[in-house]
Amino acid sequence: MTKADKLRNRAAAVPADFTWQELINLLNSYGFIEFSDKGGSYRCFKTAAGLKIFVHKPHPGNIVKRYLLLKVNGKLKEYGLTDASEE
Repeated sequence: MTKADKLRNRAAAVPADFTWQELINLLNSYGFIEFSDKGGSYRCFKTAAGLKIFVHKPHPGNIVKRYLLLKVNGKLKEYGLTDASEE
């Protein structure tokens, strides 16, 4: 099992201590790259195929809220990037 697989399984479990860096690494493992041309906490992640996920960067801490992780998991599933074994 690769690091990316372990991170995907961890994200699917929706832990309360998932960090911003883990979220970036998770999205990078699916081919998403952070693209934000404005300041503030709003971040956009895009793929070469044009898929997009918009999220708010947590502040002042770096722990991602569970609802946001659920939203990201839902988008990944909607885009067909996750399968039933990762739920």
